[in-house]
Amino acid sequence: MRIEEDLRIPMPDGITLSARCWFPEGADPVPAILEMIPYRKRDVTAPRDATNHPHFCAAGYACIRVDLRGCGESDGLYDDEYSPQELGDICAVIAWLADQPWCSGKVGIMGISWGGFNGLQVAALRPRGLAAVITACSSVDRYADDIHYKGGCVLGENAGWASNVMARFALPPDPQLRPDWRQVWLDRLETTPFAVETWHRHRDRDAYWKHGSICEEFAAVQVPVLSLGGWHDGYRNTPGKLVAGLPGMCRTLVGPWNHKYPNLGVPGPRVDFVGEALRWWDRWLKDVQTGVEEDPPQRLWLMESVPPARVKVERPGRWVGLPADPGAHVTAREFDLTGTAMGTGAHGPSRTVQTHAACGAGTGEFFPFGFEAGDLPGDQSADDALSLCYDSAPLAERLEIVGGPVVTLRVAADQPRAQLAVRLCDLRPDGTSLMLAHGFLDLRYRAGFEAPQDVVPGQEMEITLRLDDIACALPAGHRLRLAISPTYWPFIWPERTPVALTVTGGTLSVPELTGPGLPVASMPPPRASETVQKVLRDGEASQMERHEDGQRVTRIVMDAGRTANIDHGLWHEDRLEETWRIGMDDPGAASVTFAWEKSVGRGDWQVTVTSETTMQTTAQGFALTGSLSAREGAQEVFHRTYAATVTR
Repeated sequence: MRIEEDLRIPMPDGITLSARCWFPEGADPVPAILEMIPYRKRDVTAPRDATNHPHFCAAGYACIRVDLRGCGESDGLYDDEYSPQELGDICAVIAWLADQPWCSGKVGIMGISWGGFNGLQVAALRPRGLAAVITACSSVDRYADDIHYKGGCVLGENAGWASNVMARFALPPDPQLRPDWRQVWLDRLETTPFAVETWHRHRDRDAYWKHGSICEEFAAVQVPVLSLGGWHDGYRNTPGKLVAGLPGMCRTLVGPWNHKYPNLGVPGPRVDFVGEALRWWDRWLKDVQTGVEEDPPQRLWLMESVPPARVKVERPGRWVGLPADPGAHVTAREFDLTGTAMGTGAHGPSRTVQTHAACGAGTGEFFPFGFEAGDLPGDQSADDALSLCYDSAPLAERLEIVGGPVVTLRVAADQPRAQLAVRLCDLRPDGTSLMLAHGFLDLRYRAGFEAPQDVVPGQEMEITLRLDDIACALPAGHRLRLAISPTYWPFIWPERTPVALTVTGGTLSVPELTGPGLPVASMPPPRASETVQKVLRDGEASQMERHEDGQRVTRIVMDAGRTANIDHGLWHEDRLEETWRIGMDDPGAASVTFAWEKSVGRGDWQVTVTSETTMQTTAQGFALTGSLSAREGAQEVFHRTYAATVTR
């Protein structure tokens, strides 16, 4: 194959975008596979790209990995995630690829996370030449299923993601490819947006979030979509929504993985993502009958119960196939909330649970990446002790859950603003509590996310909440536990005032796999890939918790170490410090600071960008502050501060 490091693709406004390309040598015109994301192809994603694109190229595809406008070696300036400018650029790239003499005229787009999002969004715009999509760890609803809000609650990671973006996208291009790198860098620094303010000012599900949310009109997507997901990822609901919204046009594959492709994800088992992708590409870009249409619309890894742990290498289980509408294989199993138990019969007396600042300590990261210090949910027992719990009787026989459990509650709050956090757990015979799924709701959005209405204190409400999708099995003797609380820190941001929730009754509906399911063909393990980087300095991660001046303080440090590209020598390193604070007697007095430091270099050349973002609750809402600075060597060349107050 022939590799081109800096193919310049012209845009309608005259700028050019930079692409790294893998071309099959001496072949007739071939289909093109596009991956277009902001994560710098020369350093950050080079190892991941090496696990996919060379294999696709060897199978007869031209692979085009493009840096978004304002990122990496591309021209222009970044404005916002999934902006009209970004989607317009991708449509222009697809049309340009389809017109090249080396291209057959058919283009597929793929991506994970950001690239999974924009691939779906572009498919809804129907650009000329686009023939198929592979999307992993993505969302069809930017408000309901992204890193900003969940159930209308502000996610703690909202500010963290903004700080990450601020530092990452402000890095310069590689001087080897861009002699004008310094001016490009300074222009990027000057125009870096304070994204956390933008995302907070759009508090409701308004036009800002509807843009790019293909759930607004699934029918706009007219090409086949392969959706990949993981039960330990924050975006686990998307495959189910896609297979329902795109009947006959979508296939899904959901394993036990975290926020990674199936050949790289943990917990295992990992599978041959390249082989699965080639079956998809060959069918829709080359018209080869590969059997993908005969695959079950849903292929799901049914996980067995395991002891809770912040780190999991493997998750035992088996593959289960289901049709798009699994009704013949899945039956709703109902549990009534009675007293302190789940069962059948008359509802027991009402029960009340108070806000507690320590509830939520057992949560994992929104995006688990497999850090050695552990980023999966741990034993939920401590959080359960601070929650209102309903436990089932020991199961008489094995229970297999596939889908999203639904909770209906009759609940009242003593404050006009209140939140509801609900967790479904596997209460194991040894007393440990394993997280299965959770769901959240800002009760002001009980009638919909576009028109918040304050709660009437003391007035009972009937709330229906769908928890996240899951596929898991509980052996006989285990129990189901439903845990309810008015806060869950730091996963969601607490209300300013402590809240008491009173539950007078409700039901839990669990989707139980009662049929045999459809057969799933075995999938081989990942294929070997070339190593493209070497480790210059090992990374480390740690988490410490302490109590200080009446506050619970959690400090997380994640250092990715330093790695260098073997071919061209560019190295990069990332370091993050998070400091979370919440008042034990005043949970509303919460704050978090994210401090990122990102460096790239080669030989005597080194640049460093640091960003710091702080979010804290005030009487008016959120106080947001930030800073961005840059150094060339030891000399500071840029510094800027940001500040905003946004009402809740």
